[in-house]
Amino acid sequence: MELTTLQIIGYIASVIIALSMTMNSIVKFRWINLLGATTMSTYGFVFGAIPVGILNAFIVSVDIYYLIKIYSKKESFEILEVRPENRYLIRFLEFHNSDIQKHFPGFSYIPAMNTISFFIMRDMLVAGVFLAHKEDNKLMVGLDYVIPKYRDFKNGKYIYFRLRNRFIQSGFDKVVAEAKSKTYSLYLKKQGFKEINTGIYEKEIKS
Repeated sequence: MELTTLQIIGYIASVIIALSMTMNSIVKFRWINLLGATTMSTYGFVFGAIPVGILNAFIVSVDIYYLIKIYSKKESFEILEVRPENRYLIRFLEFHNSDIQKHFPGFSYIPAMNTISFFIMRDMLVAGVFLAHKEDNKLMVGLDYVIPKYRDFKNGKYIYFRLRNRFIQSGFDKVVAEAKSKTYSLYLKKQGFKEINTGIYEKEIKS
């Protein structure tokens, strides 16, 4: 049996919706689900399956509503500095280790190499952790990890833009990070880093 173009679109829409259900990030879920529901709604109305069209049109409106809410929400950001040997920090890294290894392959926590350590707090909830050390005038990033729920690039903007003056006052001119995964490479580029060598990214913070 040959599939019509319309049927193929229906199958694609179903796959997209199913894919959205696997997303850890609520933002990714909403965007992918929006795409799938829009496609499925169009399929329903064109194919004559009105209930399918109406249901998915409703889902589209819900996704749009929550995306607007997510992007317009004003959150309180702050950092909580901790000592390299902090027990909660070590437990946090152990708990999230499997996910950390996906984005930072081979990462191993060495307290002596992470003299700048802080949690990123969003509305007083831990959203991620930032570990680094100083080499001359450079801030060498060891780990910039965000838990799945908060992967919307806001943490990066807070660290590399709103904390810029704090880094400058601490004597840093540049931030250097090594990317061993595509996701972290994309993240660094979004934050204004430039690749200066294979996998090595640098961002000027002092003009």
